[in-house]
Amino acid sequence: MISAEQALEMILARIDILEAEERPVLDSLGQVLAEDVFSTIDIPPLDNSAMDGYAIRAEDTRGASPRAPRVLRVIDTVMAGSISSCEVAPGTAIRIMTGAPVPKGADAVVRFEDTDEAGRQQPGESARPPEIGIRREVAVGADIRRAGEDVGRGSWVLDRGAVIRPAEIGVLASLGRATVKVIRRPVVAILATGDELVNAGEPLPPGKIYNSNTYSLAALVLRYGGVPRILGIASDREDVLVNRLSRGLDADLLITSGGVSLGDYDVVKDVLAKEGEINFWTVRIKPGKPLAFGTVRGTDRTGAARNIPLLGLPGNPVSVMVTFELFARPAILKMMGRRYLAKPVIEAVLEDSIENSDGRRVFARAVVEERDGQYFARTTGPQGSGILTSMSLGNGLAIVPEDEAGAGPGDRVQVMMLDWSQELWN
Repeated sequence: MISAEQALEMILARIDILEAEERPVLDSLGQVLAEDVFSTIDIPPLDNSAMDGYAIRAEDTRGASPRAPRVLRVIDTVMAGSISSCEVAPGTAIRIMTGAPVPKGADAVVRFEDTDEAGRQQPGESARPPEIGIRREVAVGADIRRAGEDVGRGSWVLDRGAVIRPAEIGVLASLGRATVKVIRRPVVAILATGDELVNAGEPLPPGKIYNSNTYSLAALVLRYGGVPRILGIASDREDVLVNRLSRGLDADLLITSGGVSLGDYDVVKDVLAKEGEINFWTVRIKPGKPLAFGTVRGTDRTGAARNIPLLGLPGNPVSVMVTFELFARPAILKMMGRRYLAKPVIEAVLEDSIENSDGRRVFARAVVEERDGQYFARTTGPQGSGILTSMSLGNGLAIVPEDEAGAGPGDRVQVMMLDWSQELWN
């Protein structure tokens, strides 16, 4: 058996960053920029008003106060998206809405609430009074957003390698970009193995179980940015497994569940040995000891021959999800060009017990919560690798190292966080 670190190192050594593609901006959420982004425009393109108010000359407000307002003649109204044809001259003002370009001659904006507009308007009258009283002094540049103050023409905006979040999508749209070059999403082919499996929605004959692994794996692939391709269920026969796998030999990663332990009908590792190569097939972790990794011969998008990484996960549903988080997730993120592959790990005070009886690193499903600035963790109950609800009840994996016999109440343990959602403990 090899350690979790050795297994991950061997997997990532066979994983390459995928090529770039041009994508619509909104579709690129969560992908990694494959280009530096520069602006071809100023943002904002013109000086514009930061507030609803009046565009004025700051000099005309000298000495203004609530008791002695400076009265100016209102000559126009300008809305966002339009430009006034009038020029602000001494003693005049233009009513202006937020985002509207500042008219010629104006060097400041005074907010509505700093004028006497409310007292001048009468029911049925026009929204623009003929005169306005300014009730306080304003400085040159007051409430004006200058052209290019956010982004200047020709300036760097986003760096190659950045992960596109909603903020980056907004920035790209503000530059007028309809598409962007990003590292493409990996296609992950998923195959469940086992004569005992039945697809969800079908009748359940005696001795059979529903295939949950495919759904868990496809959801995890989606969550981390990949594109799942479901290959269905293969029975415990080598020829059937090879036939099913052949449907995914143009994918970027193959993931199987089941068929990697020491049983008579566990054939995934045998297929790996015959159709490609096997790098390892047991890891010193619990759950998830029977884990195979290697490559099979396939093709790329152009039809050229290449080796496709295949990760053979255990058959038990908890083992599937834990090993995916530990090994498949970092592989998918690396393919996408992500720089940070690890889940966050925190230290928590354990509130119950975790046993470690066979010298493997234990990943116990746990609920982590914060109280008075300290993290506390408790297991989700029975920790059998077939108890899938132990995953749905938790938000982290509490870790007991290989060389420790367990951990008890009050011990400090490392916890790999799967989620940070407060909903799990509120």
